Amino acid sequence: MAGSGEPPEGTPDSVPGGGEEEYRSVVFDESFVRAARIQEFSAHERVDEHTPAVRSRPAAAVVKNFSRQAMILVVLIAIAFGTAIYMGVRHPYEQPSAGRPAEPLRSTVIPLVPKGAVPGAKDPEKLFANSPAAQFKQGAAGISLPAVRATAHFSESQVLTALTTAKDYLVESSLDHDVLNGHTVRPVRILLDPDQLDQFDASFARPVADGRHAATGWLVRFDPGQAALADSGIRVRGSMHVGEANDRTLEVTSEHTFVYALREPGSDEGRSSLFTVRRELHFRFDQTDLRMHRAELLVSYLQAGPLACAADSVGRLRPLLAGQKAEVGGPAGTDPYAPDSATALCGSLDPSAQPKPPRSSS
Repeated sequence: MAGSGEPPEGTPDSVPGGGEEEYRSVVFDESFVRAARIQEFSAHERVDEHTPAVRSRPAAAVVKNFSRQAMILVVLIAIAFGTAIYMGVRHPYEQPSAGRPAEPLRSTVIPLVPKGAVPGAKDPEKLFANSPAAQFKQGAAGISLPAVRATAHFSESQVLTALTTAKDYLVESSLDHDVLNGHTVRPVRILLDPDQLDQFDASFARPVADGRHAATGWLVRFDPGQAALADSGIRVRGSMHVGEANDRTLEVTSEHTFVYALREPGSDEGRSSLFTVRRELHFRFDQTDLRMHRAELLVSYLQAGPLACAADSVGRLRPLLAGQKAEVGGPAGTDPYAPDSATALCGSLDPSAQPKPPRSSS
């Protein structure tokens, strides 16, 4: 007896599944049926004589779904196109300044020579208290920002960004202990415009007193074999100013005095002395610099002491410490025949800039 799914005479056409097998790939989903151009009459309609089994559907019904989808697609394209135009006109970031490259840094480093022995004390706090830096704030707190106002071509937020970036540069290049000890330069490097990086790298690979490639023009760092920080509380005081150079450029100038307590490396019990650095920096910011939180450093003017006049101060600062005196001798020679040679400068450190010897140290 044949199974319930098979006729007694076997499968039709001698093909598995019968003649229906060839139609199994045809699937009529709901959208296909609705889009059909013909429609079957109802049973009541077919009772009438000479009535065909099917009738044609109205053209509007055939294209109804298509028209709705097409309309939605057109609206979406119009919205996307309008948004693209709007963003092109109202984009918050302007184009870079016509490909203008950053100018190279011009730097000046002036050692300040003491007139006598450098005063010192075991307690750095006593030195600070008896020096002109007694009222200076410590660390980044001494680098305060001026009132922030919009300019003719730059918003208040852009002015704040320029000032904040300049402050970050001062903090990283003058207060970071790893930078001061010569362990790294990266915190300073990442804040510079890429056009200045080649000059920056050359200044540390081959420092030269040519007004362009002094490492101490970019940052403050000491010779770790000659001096070490005796107190982490670096004293700072100064000011910052911001203004427009033109309708595409902001400029920030800073003038700050940094006072460090130093002692001989590896001698925690030795006497400390104060080392003073005055830095005047000139920054420039275009739209791209503001967006990328970086700066172009155009001018660096540094005075530092107590230093020996004849000492090489372009690669690292080599301070004179407590009790030391400057050797007799002038600044390094200047070659007037060298086109890239910069005039060697040296100044005298006024005794009033030195701390008064504490009574307890006598």
